[in-house]
Amino acid sequence: MQQYAELEQLLVRIEAEMRAWSLWSATPPAASALQSQQPFCIDTLSFWQWVQWIMVPRLRQMMARQQSLPQSSDMTPMAAEAVGASGIKSSKLIDYFTALDQLLTARH
Repeated sequence: MQQYAELEQLLVRIEAEMRAWSLWSATPPAASALQSQQPFCIDTLSFWQWVQWIMVPRLRQMMARQQSLPQSSDMTPMAAEAVGASGIKSSKLIDYFTALDQLLTARH
């Protein structure tokens, strides 16, 4: 599917940009941190940890199983806040999350 291909490209770009800014971790968080019931696991993970350990794997799993993707997305505000809080100068990350939001929302 075209949406899956576009989504995979965005996930690769997000990962590459996170790696470039040392936001991609080799060490996973504690299993208990991944079990949060709060949106974005805000009480147990940083936004970047959530992206790496929850968002990216779940989206890839959905694609691998050919499941329906989320019908809408509004992650750009969280990404913009996280970029600012991290002190990094990456407009690319915000652009990638904007594209991700548009891709997931525009399909409907």
